[in-house]
Amino acid sequence: MQGTGASNEVMTIEQSLWRMMVLIRAVENRIGELVLAGEIKTPCHLSIGQEAIPAGVCAALQPDDSLWGGHRSHGHYLAKGGDLRAMMAEIFGKATGCARGRGGSMHLVDTAQGIFGTVPLVAATIPLAVGAALSAKLRGTGQIAVAFFGDGATDEGHFHESLTLAALYRLPVLFVCENNLYSTHLTLKERRVKDNIVESADLHGLSGERVDGNDVMAVQSSAQQAVQRARAGNGPTLLECRTYRWRGHVGPAADLEVGEDRRRELDEWRQRDPIARCRERLRAQGLSSERFESLEAAVRDEVEEAVTFARQSPAPDDSELLHHVYVSRRGV
Repeated sequence: MQGTGASNEVMTIEQSLWRMMVLIRAVENRIGELVLAGEIKTPCHLSIGQEAIPAGVCAALQPDDSLWGGHRSHGHYLAKGGDLRAMMAEIFGKATGCARGRGGSMHLVDTAQGIFGTVPLVAATIPLAVGAALSAKLRGTGQIAVAFFGDGATDEGHFHESLTLAALYRLPVLFVCENNLYSTHLTLKERRVKDNIVESADLHGLSGERVDGNDVMAVQSSAQQAVQRARAGNGPTLLECRTYRWRGHVGPAADLEVGEDRRRELDEWRQRDPIARCRERLRAQGLSSERFESLEAAVRDEVEEAVTFARQSPAPDDSELLHHVYVSRRGV
């Protein structure tokens, strides 16, 4: 199980997954507060309500497997093992950030954990993951590449072209569609004649499965099977994980005025809270209220320590302004 801040006590896989989801939500709730307070200036896209997907998928991965996330990737970064303090500092625009303050919320990097840079361009994660998978296959490393993307990305040519190529060469890649039913402010039914994303897998010649994206154990199980299939040389898999984001497209607001049914939908999806569902299963297994409270307190402390680190970190020096910027040798 990958992740930031694992407890020293032995935990079951479900306890670890629950803790990771609690961490992701606590971090994003805190980011939302800091955005409203004006301390964070960079645009932040929050995945509150979707925590089971990064937690479940990344639990099936190894540290050297590569992860390709988009603009809503705080959870992917943390679940894959990314450094929380470096992420928070990056969101604050500080020199200690994972991209030295140059990228902000949408450009997260931790190469030691296989995170080579999240990218905000819609569908861009998909061909990047296919390229990484092709490289792994040619080099015979046994690594898996994972592309996370939203349902809006399936409307792009990148999606279909990449699935075809991955299926043709039986590449070790896992395509994870986090279908939260919205692309920016347009609902799925406003953009597609049919609700048929998962059927793209069969049409392009690879395995496909629709998963309850708010059930972390279901996500973990399906991801584990897909990863094992890929490592065995049996090609890629498309997982369509059905979920719902509780906040708006960008920022901490709920965007209740967006879409004709969003207020009703949000109420319904809150009843399917992935963290609460997992907690109830753990409670039925005998985990005590004291244990829950202890784990939640440790997460809160971890998040606050990261915020303090970010606040106290220096801003990038002006002398670095032109570092990593392409300049023509001809001065053009």
